Amino acid sequence: MNYNTERNDIEMREYGRHLQGMVDYAVNLKDKKERQKVAENIIHLMGILNPQLRNAADYKHKLWDHIFIISEFKLDVDSPYPKPTEDTARIKPANLPYPQKRIKLKHYGKNVESLVAKAIKMEDEGKKEIFTEIIGNFMKMAYKNWSNEEVSNELIKEDMKSISGGELEISADMNIEGLARNQQRRKFTNNNNRNNQNNRNNNNNNRNNNNRNNNNNNRNKNNRNNNPNNRNNNNNNRFK
Repeated sequence: MNYNTERNDIEMREYGRHLQGMVDYAVNLKDKKERQKVAENIIHLMGILNPQLRNAADYKHKLWDHIFIISEFKLDVDSPYPKPTEDTARIKPANLPYPQKRIKLKHYGKNVESLVAKAIKMEDEGKKEIFTEIIGNFMKMAYKNWSNEEVSNELIKEDMKSISGGELEISADMNIEGLARNQQRRKFTNNNNRNNQNNRNNNNNNRNNNNRNNNNNNRNKNNRNNNPNNRNNNNNNRFK
């Protein structure tokens, strides 16, 4: 089988120029039965070259679509699936609109602004105060994650005024330390657990090494005691 591998305009580069040459060879075959057999063999080879496609439920359909695309839709064979056309195969996906919104303080994120807007609309003053305290807690935790350092409550209060346009205020009675402290405690606990686990692993390794050394020593002693030549030589040396 001779096929051209000198083409530079490879349709699907993930399959390579050799498979492109095989498809070109199949396109130019005069006998339809032979062309059909070669195309099916090429499909099998394409599945081997791209095993990740097998994870898809319709991966065979994809392979047949690919062989027609590689042939520039010139391959005349029978497919178990509807043949794609150049118009259907070249459809570009529509652009997804991405929300463009300016965030005042980016380190808090869009969610904080949404929460603040919701709190402003609350009519029940008691619920609004509780909700403001919760938002303040989250803001302090988010700021500490962003800056990786301690942050004063006064800064959080000023940022709350800025985001809410003066509509919400963190009072002196509000506790905005809870989430930040819990997060710090979790980090400290995780680090301690990790260190304890490492220590346990090191101790186990040391015990295993000691047991291995003891076994080797006992084995050496047994070998010396059980070797008759050694005992005879030792006796002879003693009488000399």
